[in-house]
Amino acid sequence: MMRTIGAALAVGAVWALGAGSCALAAEVKALAIMLPEEPTDFGWNQQAFEAAKAVAAKYHLKFMPASGLGYGDVHSELRELADDGASLIIAHASGYNTAAPEIGAEKHVPVAIVDRPKDSRPGAVADYTLTGREGAYLAGMLAAKTTLTHVVAIVVAAESPPWNSQSAAFAQGVRATDPGVKVLYAVIGPAAYADVAGGRRVTELVIGAGADVVFGQGDRASFGMLQAVDTKPSTAGGKVWFIDELGDKTSLDKGHLLTSVVWNLVPVYSAMVEDLKADKFGTHPYSIQLADDSVRLLHSKYIPDKVWDDIQTVRTQIIGGKVKVDTIWDALSVRAMMTSVAAAPK
Repeated sequence: MMRTIGAALAVGAVWALGAGSCALAAEVKALAIMLPEEPTDFGWNQQAFEAAKAVAAKYHLKFMPASGLGYGDVHSELRELADDGASLIIAHASGYNTAAPEIGAEKHVPVAIVDRPKDSRPGAVADYTLTGREGAYLAGMLAAKTTLTHVVAIVVAAESPPWNSQSAAFAQGVRATDPGVKVLYAVIGPAAYADVAGGRRVTELVIGAGADVVFGQGDRASFGMLQAVDTKPSTAGGKVWFIDELGDKTSLDKGHLLTSVVWNLVPVYSAMVEDLKADKFGTHPYSIQLADDSVRLLHSKYIPDKVWDDIQTVRTQIIGGKVKVDTIWDALSVRAMMTSVAAAPK
């Protein structure tokens, strides 16, 4: 513990001495993004990659992507990006939120991290722990209106803060629409983001327990979830529907993709660049929301018009503050909201 505290103090000291050399207005020339997997998952990695690429083009910045880095030590990759001229490094994985501030301080390069809101430092570190909870609430409404078995499920590859908040909001949407619908909750593993086989296995388990609508949160593991709903019928003998998140897998749909809670990170990354220019980087949190469509519910051809109209009515009420979606970040609180919980051993 003493070593961790000492390291944190050292990082703060370096930035206190070297903040004047941070990238400011005229010095924002290159945008780097670090991804644990390749940007082909229609989710966490791909949405971030595409957004960063678009923002780099928007501001005429050099685009510096580093993908497929895994979830281990990335100190050397951070140093390489800094030495290659990155003006901002977006470290798009919770496993990078210790190394990134350390190397940012060492190289005097601003960094953006996730899942550490309290670690933001003006001019140096900006946390962007996001939640698509407003969209997940609408997805919960849709699930409750769609299920024939009166059982829906949430399957997650890990219990990270963004997914916890969406799981909680989904459950809120289900209960507000039909309190009689059961909400099953299953965790593939502590960090099973790329576990396709695990995604399929656990999704088949919740289908076997009665769920005919599954809200999946799993990066590449979501491909396994899709395989499960495509091949396994519900306990009532009918179709099982899949609700995805972050991206749009319509091009892969075989008739079971009901909707997706889609994230657009362009406004977030644009705000980071603007904050660097205005010397406001690291001074405030970032968010995504229904109001500007940085979060939206995918309107698939499977959603009846009347149901979609009802969802749009509640969307307007959420934006106007008439319907409140509670923000819940911790896993224990999320689990307490569920009808049943199946968690993999850690």
